[in-house]
Amino acid sequence: MLVYPSAMPVSNRALQTLADALRHRRRILGSRWRRLAAGEQALLVLAHLNKGETYTALAGGFGVATTTVFRYVHEGVDVLAAVAPSLDEALDLARRKAFVILDGTLLAIDRIGMASGRDRAYYSGKHKRHGVNVQVLADPVGRLVWASPALPGSRHDRGAAREHGLIDGLARAGVRAVADTAYQGGGAAVRVPQRRRRLDADTGRYRPLSAAQKQVNAAHARQRGPGERANAQLKSWQVLRKIRSCPGRATALIKAVLVLIQTG
Repeated sequence: MLVYPSAMPVSNRALQTLADALRHRRRILGSRWRRLAAGEQALLVLAHLNKGETYTALAGGFGVATTTVFRYVHEGVDVLAAVAPSLDEALDLARRKAFVILDGTLLAIDRIGMASGRDRAYYSGKHKRHGVNVQVLADPVGRLVWASPALPGSRHDRGAAREHGLIDGLARAGVRAVADTAYQGGGAAVRVPQRRRRLDADTGRYRPLSAAQKQVNAAHARQRGPGERANAQLKSWQVLRKIRSCPGRATALIKAVLVLIQTG
């Protein structure tokens, strides 16, 4: 098997954070010997998460068995997910911002039982593909503040935000959020664009927005635009572009990547 050097856009700080967490876990478990040092295991985990390297490729590059890579990756992901910020911690940070950007994104998946009908809950009619729904909070310049646990992709964004306690949490914390029309009816804390007026009884068409309403929507779009950067940050990690493990592991992967993005 050929081995070659490569690079990935991950900071040394993220590598050191994961390595320190793995060393702490090894001390708690009382591990006396491992095939790879904590720093090497951290590098292996980052290569899987950021570049999507397969277990077989990592096994050949690091000189360990494929099953060892599997265990090391799962351990690294769980260690990172355990220190991910909670919603309360994220809202505490959001209080210090002028506002936050609320948005939902779909992370594609491919391991669903099609014959049993279990895939139906994960199919998004909007995106025309299977995936998991993730709610994202970003600050005004697009930095990722929080990412929610994964829900089946068929869930509507507003319903998903309510299930996570996000809508009520924003209201209690007094945090103003800007969002798209999917969050219409999300309460006073969530600002959404102006919608088209009711149907005209004479023409049967929607009445057009006034000039002032169009200006309000344009300003709202400028505020909401940087939020796409947070979604792009999540999907820049190859493991989240298409989740190939069990959907039950999606939440742990999302939390692990969230910690690495915020660390970097």
